[in-house]
Amino acid sequence: MNRILVTGATGFLGGAVARRLAADGQHVVATGRRVEAGAALEASGIRFVAADVADAAAIRALVAGSDAVVHCAALAAPWGPYAAFHRANVGGTAAVAEACLARGARLVHVSTPSIYFHLDDRVDVREGDALPLVPVNPYAATKLLAEAVVQALVRAGLDAVVLRPRAIYGEGDRTVFPRLVRALTARRLPVVGDGLNVSSLSYVGNVVDAITTCLGAPAPFVGQAYNVADAKPVVLWRTIGTLCRRLGLPAPTRHVPVGRLLRVAGWVEAFHRRFRPGVEPTLTRYGVAVLGRSQTISTEAIRRDLGWAPRVGADEGMERFAAWWEREGRR
Repeated sequence: MNRILVTGATGFLGGAVARRLAADGQHVVATGRRVEAGAALEASGIRFVAADVADAAAIRALVAGSDAVVHCAALAAPWGPYAAFHRANVGGTAAVAEACLARGARLVHVSTPSIYFHLDDRVDVREGDALPLVPVNPYAATKLLAEAVVQALVRAGLDAVVLRPRAIYGEGDRTVFPRLVRALTARRLPVVGDGLNVSSLSYVGNVVDAITTCLGAPAPFVGQAYNVADAKPVVLWRTIGTLCRRLGLPAPTRHVPVGRLLRVAGWVEAFHRRFRPGVEPTLTRYGVAVLGRSQTISTEAIRRDLGWAPRVGADEGMERFAAWWEREGRR
């Protein structure tokens, strides 16, 4: 039995990781800031300790009793003040990684393919491909800096593997597809572009499998970064149409050109930066490109190096999400 600390365990992915590891017989300590979600973890038999990941002293104390750490904690949003993203994503990662180095614990650091994100199509992106000159938003910028922190400490002896899962969905998702469902329900979502763009998605169980695989990754793969996604990209608007039929939602039929909507989103962002900097715009260029551009990643490296393969396909994963949403997600 290993002693494994899971940060961000009160979030979607972190909670799924903590529950899987506990079910596999590992000794799990979960940490996060949402006390109510922490109580649910406690009720399922997982020890929970409330902590802010950027609190270096608290993190050192938690890591001191751990053999491995899965670092899921992050501030993930398309909009917000840079300082808040930097504190959570760079400061928090530095606290976790430095504590792991001091302890000699394996770190699995959950990063994001948002570091690749561009407002144009990007297809079959590999881990070493060129990055945009300017990150798309503060989240992407600070997650890229967080990876740099991890890699600097790897050179100093940190035992770490980095994962970049794209667009995680499934049972318990309170962010990605719930936003979409709410927009569909309100009938305010047009088809962005021609509706034929393809996207890589990641069913949460497949991501958890990748994390458990990385916990046991052999020494030659320390320091590697790996993309994670379902086996095949989906035609995004066909998947949205399927979800509409499954949940009895009105499917959008009106098309809006991507370029036009990107221009409008740029104006909306400029207005918010000047007059409403603390309020997330209803329309962002990032959101437009997510819905209207092709964005796919290659998972060849993690398959080749670690033997990981996704067990759940997008159709099954979407059905699991829909069933959960009908059962309890819409509360």
